Amino acid sequence: MTQAVRQAGAVELILIRHGESQGNVAASEAQLAGAEVITVPARDADVTLSRTGHEQALALGRALSSYSAELRPDAVVSSPYVRARQTAEVAVDTAGWPVDVRTDERLRDRELGILDMLTWQGVEQRLPEEAERRRWLGKFYYRPPGGESWADVALRLRSVLSELNSLGMGHRVMLVCHDAVILLFRYILEGMTEREVLDIAASTSVLNASITRYVRPEGQGPWTLESFNQADHLTEQGVEVTEHAGDASVHPR
Repeated sequence: MTQAVRQAGAVELILIRHGESQGNVAASEAQLAGAEVITVPARDADVTLSRTGHEQALALGRALSSYSAELRPDAVVSSPYVRARQTAEVAVDTAGWPVDVRTDERLRDRELGILDMLTWQGVEQRLPEEAERRRWLGKFYYRPPGGESWADVALRLRSVLSELNSLGMGHRVMLVCHDAVILLFRYILEGMTEREVLDIAASTSVLNASITRYVRPEGQGPWTLESFNQADHLTEQGVEVTEHAGDASVHPR
């Protein structure tokens, strides 16, 4: 674990995956149909929430409204991607929190480069050399041309965590982001190995609008995972829980 993380003054870190997006729905439909291309209405950064995703953001906000004033986050920071920003803004507004949602491009989803908008079937058919290279390297270190590896994403997240120092002792922070980003926060905060984080990625889908929570009561030392991928707030309100994960074949060959 980095020195910056150990010295950070924040005492709580809440990680939220965005609600279901139109892109999630389109990707699932394409996979089921065996299609090579995912038909999305906009570039990845501009894809909006689905109707279900909006309902999930509202349910998240209602759940967050139960937080007492002293336990509310002092800062809410979102990925700049529309689906994450919508989730954050709807949730904060519904919760009635007097806090502005800020954005940070380092929380954006992993960039896929030439693989963008392709299903895994599409990659196999159209870019077989990339498919083979990805199998050889595994998901953590494979960087598609024009895109990022998971290791690249982890590097930018380390700098996010280092800036918690500037917030001062006792602060609580909520970050609204993406599934791979949440898994890589776990990788950093818990000092995982490549295999350990890929084992989680292969077996667990980070649910839309789920809550992952880390605490550190003294504001220093290691973070403790209090809850991971919790979506009870959705089921308790009768809102659909959706599961949109990436390819489970993540380990190097």
